[in-house]
Amino acid sequence: MSVGLVKRWLAAGELDLPLPGRGETLVRWRRLAAMAEEDVTAGRLAEAHADAVAILAELGGPRPGPGQWWGVWAAEPPDAVVSATLDGDRVRLDGVKAWCSGAGLCSHALVSAQLPGDGRGLFAVDLGAPGVQPLPSTWRATGMGESDTRSVQFEDTPAVAVGRPGEYLSRPGFWQGGAGVAACWLGGARAVAQPLYRRAAAGTADPHALAHLGAVDAALAAADAALAATAAAVDADPADDAGRGELLARRLRAIAETAVEESIGRSARALGPAPLCLDVEHARRVADLSVYVRQSHAERDLERLGVLAGMSA
Repeated sequence: MSVGLVKRWLAAGELDLPLPGRGETLVRWRRLAAMAEEDVTAGRLAEAHADAVAILAELGGPRPGPGQWWGVWAAEPPDAVVSATLDGDRVRLDGVKAWCSGAGLCSHALVSAQLPGDGRGLFAVDLGAPGVQPLPSTWRATGMGESDTRSVQFEDTPAVAVGRPGEYLSRPGFWQGGAGVAACWLGGARAVAQPLYRRAAAGTADPHALAHLGAVDAALAAADAALAATAAAVDADPADDAGRGELLARRLRAIAETAVEESIGRSARALGPAPLCLDVEHARRVADLSVYVRQSHAERDLERLGVLAGMSA
């Protein structure tokens, strides 16, 4: 279901979103939120494609062609390292990249790799090129099962450098992309909360369920307001000359994560086990979103937000 939905969005041009910082950032993020609300896994894959398109535009990489489905594979665990070998204008990649969502689905990917010395670069790869091999899946979770997240091996694979060494992380768009993920979390949280809203609308919610809905509704409204405020700040300062991009993105992500936790936890407490056990779509959304939101690093991210907030006071 999720894969077919992403393919339909691609074919219909629905993933041709406004680029961040060009005056329509909120339009971009609300479309991503709507996609994740329709299907959390499809929204996650769509966000990665949209992020890749934005990165390529910002760093002067190759322009994505019609029908291409891009991923961003930039996880850097110590036990899975991809190295880039430079020979004039030629680049070759070797090694194993972990946590590659869409490993057997994407046609192209942006892949981070270790450069000779101590730097890291970002490289565009045609996944149909020689030396690209998705490895057997070790995914055991129900959540995000359709995202086809697994490791990919590169062996003397041709690639194209995108931007300068280290520019992927240092560019303003890195945190704008992180905020786009928060938009998807918000969309997923809205979808998870829908059974609780429907119960209240039908007049069958008891006072405790209504109290839970009130808390969920407040959290969702706060996240939506933060999304709009952050989008306005990005459009007002797309180059992040004020140096607030990380603070704003981390704050938005923390607010959206709270909305996710409120939606999942309070819906379950208000409605009991029935939706989780008998409503396959609801159970799938909860499982998918529970995995997706773990792209947050929890207290580590909150600690960094606290540091940034303290510096800006």
